[in-house]
Amino acid sequence: MSAHVAVRHYRAVFISDLHLGTRGCQAELLLDFIRHIECDKLYLVGDIIDGWKLRGGWHWPQTHNDVVQKILRMARKGTEVIYVPGNHDDGVREFCGVHFGGVVVARDVIHETADGKRYLVVHGDEFDGVVQHAKWLAFLGDWSYRTILMLNTLVNRLRRRLGFGYWSFSAYLKVKVKNALQFIENFEAAVADEARRRGVDGVICGHIHKAEMRDIDGIHYVNDGDWVESCTALAEHADGRLEIVEWAKVRSWSVIDRAPAPAATPQGHEGDKPMPEPAAA
Repeated sequence: MSAHVAVRHYRAVFISDLHLGTRGCQAELLLDFIRHIECDKLYLVGDIIDGWKLRGGWHWPQTHNDVVQKILRMARKGTEVIYVPGNHDDGVREFCGVHFGGVVVARDVIHETADGKRYLVVHGDEFDGVVQHAKWLAFLGDWSYRTILMLNTLVNRLRRRLGFGYWSFSAYLKVKVKNALQFIENFEAAVADEARRRGVDGVICGHIHKAEMRDIDGIHYVNDGDWVESCTALAEHADGRLEIVEWAKVRSWSVIDRAPAPAATPQGHEGDKPMPEPAAA
């Protein structure tokens, strides 16, 4: 795969579930993605920093700090950054309406696409009965999930050394477990119902770490995925078209390891080679 990937400009980009502060965070892939995009709006759709994990022990490598600095730099350069907190960074919800270094915090927000469609942007934990009504079980589930993600990291470390691409062991387990599939279906239906109640055309969310784009009884349901399993983002093109970008498929570990950050052109854009078409869901 070519190391030359040009910066692509999007009208809006949505990323969620970065889980900075955990060992499962795929910060290198995320940094590589951020270096190769420009956007008018960047939505951080919850679970950006994992406060649950950081309360139990500090893990903050330089790459995680680089992600934060890169996002703040985007805000300084004119990108409108909207932070919609999730359950793992729920402490940030106390600051809704406050601006931090060009980043505005909002409980939820309505995004209007270039073709006039209106989407509710929300993390989604409000529609997860376990998080809302049995938080102790949510913490237990989070511990189990982080254990699986640790295995996911070890598996991909080995694959990386052997020259293979990224593969999500945890996502593989998720689609094999019937109860997990039923939970996802219930979640998607509940989020779509809220969008219908709000009178919007669709909903953009995160939380369940499963990138998806489909129609649910007239509501356009879109989940931007995550950066611990699928390494995906949602991008809006200039004409309003939405696309799920699967960055782990666009880029290989070997390319990321050896490729420098793209150089800026005199016009302020980075790179000049055509970017391969990302996979769309």
